[in-house]
Amino acid sequence: MQTPDKQDLIARDALHVWHPYTQHGTESDPVAIVRASGASLFDADGHEMLDLISSWWTCIHGHAHPAINKALCDQANQLEHVMFAGFTHQGAVDLAQQVTKVLGAGLSRVFYSDNGSTANEVALKMAYQYCRNKGDDKRTIFLSFKGDYHGDTMGAMAVSRGSGFFKLFEGLMCEARTIPFAATFSGDRQREEKENKAITAFAQILDQCGDQTAALILEPLMQGAAGMQFCTPDFLRRVVEMAQARGIIVILDEVATGFGRTGSFFAFQQSGIRPDIVCLSKGLTAGYMALSMTVVREDFFQEFAGDTFNKALAHGHSFTGNPLACAVALKSLALFEEENTFARIAMIEQRHKQLLPTLQEHPLIEKPRVLGTVLAFDLREGAAGYKSNESIFLRDWYLQQGLNIRPYGKTVYLMPPYCISKEQIDTAYDGMLNGLSQLRK
Repeated sequence: MQTPDKQDLIARDALHVWHPYTQHGTESDPVAIVRASGASLFDADGHEMLDLISSWWTCIHGHAHPAINKALCDQANQLEHVMFAGFTHQGAVDLAQQVTKVLGAGLSRVFYSDNGSTANEVALKMAYQYCRNKGDDKRTIFLSFKGDYHGDTMGAMAVSRGSGFFKLFEGLMCEARTIPFAATFSGDRQREEKENKAITAFAQILDQCGDQTAALILEPLMQGAAGMQFCTPDFLRRVVEMAQARGIIVILDEVATGFGRTGSFFAFQQSGIRPDIVCLSKGLTAGYMALSMTVVREDFFQEFAGDTFNKALAHGHSFTGNPLACAVALKSLALFEEENTFARIAMIEQRHKQLLPTLQEHPLIEKPRVLGTVLAFDLREGAAGYKSNESIFLRDWYLQQGLNIRPYGKTVYLMPPYCISKEQIDTAYDGMLNGLSQLRK
């Protein structure tokens, strides 16, 4: 394949493309990527860069994996797409069976859609309609952690109020309230105090509106867009148990945390809880295809069954259960066993933890933390906000050094693909810390 002319590509991009989360009035030219392999991206000039955020947290096995490539090609030669209302196919059935087996916790029914925002939107609609199908019309409120981000569709924005992204649209949103998130980090001496304070505040919120609340939606253990904020499994368990004791449906947004990111297959499994709904995307297809799942218990599903359509979930998408996406997702799941992926995840986590003492002693760093394959810390004097001056400077400097690291506000983090080597991790650490030296200058 011929490498495109970079300047021509950038020029045409500037004329026709609207990029996500981008202020085109101030943003620099995008990097033109022409190919990828393993943990690396290659631009139009032939420069290699380590993809240390797994391309928006999706490419769990790395880029252009030969086995996933083959699964995609084989499926394309057999069945590329079929509408999913009134039809089915083996890939969708096999994938639903395999994912629910790994999820456990009584989660057995899969509704397919195409991205994380939509998976959460579907979950919110399900929870609202579930209450009405049971004759409970008073439950109209949704709850979420302050700082949670659940997507950009209307319902998802409503329960992402605490993220600060969507103030412009508040007049269009359903009723949603936030509850405190007890963020913690390595060596946090105030963790227990913060957790107890948050639990007390949540109990007060439940006293105020618990009987009017349809669902609680949470990012389990890790808030991504809030700046890689972590909580403990025990805190998550206490919050979920309190909600379920009041008859509130619990939705776990595992879009970012699923498929090994936090050290377990799914983050909620570290808390021993039984959610009512789990939402999956990103790592589901290892970054290859747009696919998501909203997974529920059988008893929840049965509340939508009946003799008339008005109890059915009236929701769907053109590419629901796409065969190509299902094929790559199935192969991605198989690779966890075939490549002993959890040993790779454990290696990454161990290396991150070995770096913690260095981060704790660094004069520019505070609150270093590790969760599975995710390493994060905050800048002591960094500015908050999605694109602070510090984050833009570091992002650009890292790119020049061949590192795809995208700091968020005052937070710097690594979330590499599981195929990354020890040598590549060392390169990432050295470059990450050198960037801080440049920032100081």
